[in-house]
Amino acid sequence: MQDNSDARDEGVRARADLLTALVLVGLGLVVIYLSWTMPRLEARRIHPSTIPGLVPFFLGIGLAFCGGLLALRSWRIDAPGGWQGLIGLFRTREALRVGVILALALIHTLVLVGLIPFWAAAMLFIFAFIMVFETWLSNGPVEPLKSALWALAIAIVGGGGIYLVFERIFLVRLP
Repeated sequence: MQDNSDARDEGVRARADLLTALVLVGLGLVVIYLSWTMPRLEARRIHPSTIPGLVPFFLGIGLAFCGGLLALRSWRIDAPGGWQGLIGLFRTREALRVGVILALALIHTLVLVGLIPFWAAAMLFIFAFIMVFETWLSNGPVEPLKSALWALAIAIVGGGGIYLVFERIFLVRLP
C-alpha cells in the first residue's frame, strides 16, 4: 500500500512540476521580449554591452531554458492519477491560504499602491493580513478584539518603519 501512495505522490509532483515549468517558460519568454524591446540608448552613445535590457535578457533565456528542462523531465514521468491528485491539492486549506495571500498581495500592489500613500497601503496590507490569518484562517479559536489590537499595533509599527527606513534613511522615494 505504501508503494502505491509513493507512486501517486510522485505523479502529483510531476504534474505540479509540469505546470510550474510552463509558467516559468512563459515568464522567461515575456522577460526576453520585454528586455529586447527596452531602449538601447544609442543616441547617448551607450556601449552595447551596457544596455539596460542585457542582464534581464540573459536571465530570461536562463529561466525559459531551465523551465523547458523541467517540463521535459516532468512530462516523461509516468504519472497515473497525477492530474486528479493535483486538482485535489487545490481544494485543501493550504491552497486556500496561498490563494488568500496572493489576493491580498495583488490588492496591495495593483489597487492600494498609487491610490493612497505607500506607508498607508503597507499598514492596510499588514493589518488585513494579520486579521485574516489570525481570525478567519486560524487553526483555533481567537479573540477578534485582541487580534485587531495586535494587528493595528504591528501595522502602525510596520508601515511607519517602512516609511522611516526607505524614505528617511535610504532616501528612496516610495510610490
